[in-house]
Amino acid sequence: MGLMDLLTTQTTHSSCRMPRVFFIALLLWSAAPALAQEPRWEPLGPGLAASIWQPDERCPDIDRLLVIKVNPALHRFSVHYFAQEGLLHPPTIDEWQKRTGHGIVFNAGLFRENFAYLGLLFKDGKSLGSRRHSTWQGLFVAEPHTPLSVPKAGVLDLASDVFHEETPAYQEAAQSLMLLDRNGTIRVRQTGKRAYQTVVAEDKDGHILILKSLGLVTLHGLGQCLRDTFPSITLAMAMDGGSSSDLFVSESLWKNGEPSETRANWKDLFTGRSTAHIPLPTIIGLSPRLSVTGAAKPSSRP
Repeated sequence: MGLMDLLTTQTTHSSCRMPRVFFIALLLWSAAPALAQEPRWEPLGPGLAASIWQPDERCPDIDRLLVIKVNPALHRFSVHYFAQEGLLHPPTIDEWQKRTGHGIVFNAGLFRENFAYLGLLFKDGKSLGSRRHSTWQGLFVAEPHTPLSVPKAGVLDLASDVFHEETPAYQEAAQSLMLLDRNGTIRVRQTGKRAYQTVVAEDKDGHILILKSLGLVTLHGLGQCLRDTFPSITLAMAMDGGSSSDLFVSESLWKNGEPSETRANWKDLFTGRSTAHIPLPTIIGLSPRLSVTGAAKPSSRP
């Protein structure tokens, strides 16, 4: 067999095999789960990044979400409750930001019509008078009394994690609904009710993620979407939803880093200009740590 005959034979055999090989590869590709498309982060400063995350086709009913990623070793979380700060009426989230000076502010858990918080709420190690909710198992905690033994912030699952109200291990705490646990179980029922939602999550690296949906979603559907397409999340809890769902990022943070078209397009969303704000009795604020930046601690007074 000559060289030309060999080439001709190989080409002929290859052309006969290609359709079958291609068909098998196509079947394998179609059967394999889609690769997760986690957020592309835009840095806002050391230990702080933002993104507008669009989940993939596995979440057909989930619109984009605003996402903030925080390294709690570089930033501290603080609970604020209007009555404890001597206010007669709850401020809106932008008013909270101006009052406290926090770079980032988001709504805490659920509250009654009289603005009383539903569930455990602690500030500076002291309870703000609210009682433990018997069925809600999510607890966001921050600022441990013994910082070398536990993370500086995280999500506790009260179905398995212990929180002693008489001697709390953390100074700041806010209770709400458990959404997604360590086993990947969605801990809310599928009701079909759609609303804006705020979620606080913890990832595998110990970062805290704050997510706010830009569209109406079901809590169950959002939990399933996070489980299936955001694999770095290990725990997630749902704060208050509906018109109370809110996230505010100070414009000063957008001045950090290089200007970009992305920042220009996102600024209105993250500074709350695209939505109306309602009074919020309880918020959680985020600011750089003194040991990292030398910045002054935000005041709870004007």
